[in-house]
Amino acid sequence: MRVPRTCAALLVLMTAVSCTAAHGDDAKPGAPAPVLPAFQRLLPAPERARAAAPGTGYRLEPGTVIRAGSASSGETREAAERLAEQLRASSGYSLMVVDGDQANGILLRIDEDAAELGDEGYELTSNAAAVTLTARTPAGLFYAVQTLRQLVPAAGGGIVQGGTITDRPRFAYRGAMLDVARHFFPVGQAKRYVDQLAQYKVNKLHVHLSDDQGWRLAIDSWPRLAEYGGATEVGTGPGGYWSKEEYRSLVTYAAERHVEVVPEIDMPGHTNAALASYAELNCDGKAPKRYTGIRVGFSSLCMTEQKKEVTYRFIDEVLGELAELTPGPYLHIGGDEAHSTGAADYAAFMDQAQKTVAKYGKTAVAWHQLAAARPADGTVLQYWGTAATSAAEKGRVADAAKSGHPLILSPADRLYLDMKYDLTTGPGLTWAGYVPVKKAYDWDPGGYLGGAGVPESAVLGVEAPLWTETIATRADLEFMAFPRVLGLAELGWAPKGAHDWTAYRQRLAEQGPRLDAQGVTFYRAPDVPWS
Repeated sequence: MRVPRTCAALLVLMTAVSCTAAHGDDAKPGAPAPVLPAFQRLLPAPERARAAAPGTGYRLEPGTVIRAGSASSGETREAAERLAEQLRASSGYSLMVVDGDQANGILLRIDEDAAELGDEGYELTSNAAAVTLTARTPAGLFYAVQTLRQLVPAAGGGIVQGGTITDRPRFAYRGAMLDVARHFFPVGQAKRYVDQLAQYKVNKLHVHLSDDQGWRLAIDSWPRLAEYGGATEVGTGPGGYWSKEEYRSLVTYAAERHVEVVPEIDMPGHTNAALASYAELNCDGKAPKRYTGIRVGFSSLCMTEQKKEVTYRFIDEVLGELAELTPGPYLHIGGDEAHSTGAADYAAFMDQAQKTVAKYGKTAVAWHQLAAARPADGTVLQYWGTAATSAAEKGRVADAAKSGHPLILSPADRLYLDMKYDLTTGPGLTWAGYVPVKKAYDWDPGGYLGGAGVPESAVLGVEAPLWTETIATRADLEFMAFPRVLGLAELGWAPKGAHDWTAYRQRLAEQGPRLDAQGVTFYRAPDVPWS
């Protein structure tokens, strides 16, 4: 699931970032960042970057053409058109897109024989004649384009630094989660988040579609879930839900940017919106009131012998419709904080939920509490513990990992984007402590659970969840996500040898003008020397 890399490659990268680190040693918190060479500004850091002599790069000019290759596929042409659109906006140049592989201009090419680049890797070369982007897959070509976007001067013209970048991700799964259940956000906001994430090589969007406070996706076989259960949210807001067409449009939009949507229906707890919508899902046959608070752990689907049949039919029909809407491989079935479900009932319920996911040809993902029950073969566990999580709980997760269950790491005291930065932060919670930008970045996913016996080979990747109990506006959403989600992107993609806070904060500072230009409301961490 991970791409191995050689010691030589790491040494090249470490040499490349050493100058950055030297600048950072002398920089004072809050002081303007020094101007860094373009290859040293990239975020996430590439696996290998060899810069040519100054002034030997490619000059982007009004007559520059973007070439989609002589044997271009539709996806190559699409990548070329999108790059042209993005560069036109900043430069004002016409930037025609043409077929052909002549060695001038900006050339995008797929080389299916470039096995060393893997599924998402690429090579970028820049010289006086051309910039050439090569990948084995369309995803790799897309990520090459994202790197080129960072190398093009902010004004859109000028010289793309000469040299060669060869790059692949450290982890296959690089995700962010958006909770639309506690506070509802329209599909347009989710698409905006996709754009923001994809440019930093994040490749998964986990959407939390149901919880006690609201059900956010239309389900034909259980229409009151959205119509009634979706009409509330935390506080007094009106809630809302996505139609199937809107969800499909998000899946398509994300796929065009090589982001997979991972939908979550949280079960058997976190289900008050469903229980309020259908009385028959309750053990006593009585629907509770809809809920607009933020307490957790009080709701549960019914698992008595008399109700088990309707409960299992419910999960079969809901997950069946969700699977039909979702081309990606994963369905997330929650499984956390089911405090009102007995241990035996919990295990039986999760057994059935995992069988149902497999029935529809998908891979189940569940929060790591499933490790205390019976994870089915192939189920992925998402770990959200903290430094204070007990050794026994970590041990269960480690046992599951040793049994072949891949792990997604989302430690709450590192990657929960709804935790406050500090005492002055307006939105957010503090149950996992404050999570400043440095803390969110300064840890190693590969060794995080090593003390519990989890090898790096068991780590599928990392994900930064953004829960929305206290987040109701786009401005607050972006303020809490940025810049910490960029640390997530770095941890997921960059080689371990590039991990260095002093160097990273300089590169992070270089992203400030880019985020400003995109209208992103972000937290200006005082220990980052923003440009």
